[in-house]
Amino acid sequence: MAEILYSSTGRRKTSSARVVIKPGAGQIIVNDKPLDKYFSRDTLKMMIRQPLELTTTIGKYDIVAKVEGGGMAGQAGAIRHGIARALVQLDSDLRGKLKKEGFLTRDPRVKERKKYGQKAARKRFQFSKR
Repeated sequence: MAEILYSSTGRRKTSSARVVIKPGAGQIIVNDKPLDKYFSRDTLKMMIRQPLELTTTIGKYDIVAKVEGGGMAGQAGAIRHGIARALVQLDSDLRGKLKKEGFLTRDPRVKERKKYGQKAARKRFQFSKR
């Protein structure tokens, strides 16, 4: 018998995550490693579990995520976005709860580019009148 899989893509900053949800015991695997091994900071682990806790589906589904690009915080945000989108595919009634908390919205904030003739994106060289 074929397993039912729900997959989606999550993005944050320069990270993108492909997330697959299937019925199971609640394991979360990120890039072929358990969640606790891949992310060392507790805040990032908590961030990833937020959509599951909100929808009371923690422990009901196994999650496999492939994430690339960016840093740890961006990757955690991308996985959270992907999980939330996959949960909506799983059960469309959860959409209202997830949307209200902002888990379905792609965070558009990215690093601003450095401009030529300047020190950084907004920082300027010191101005001297004389």
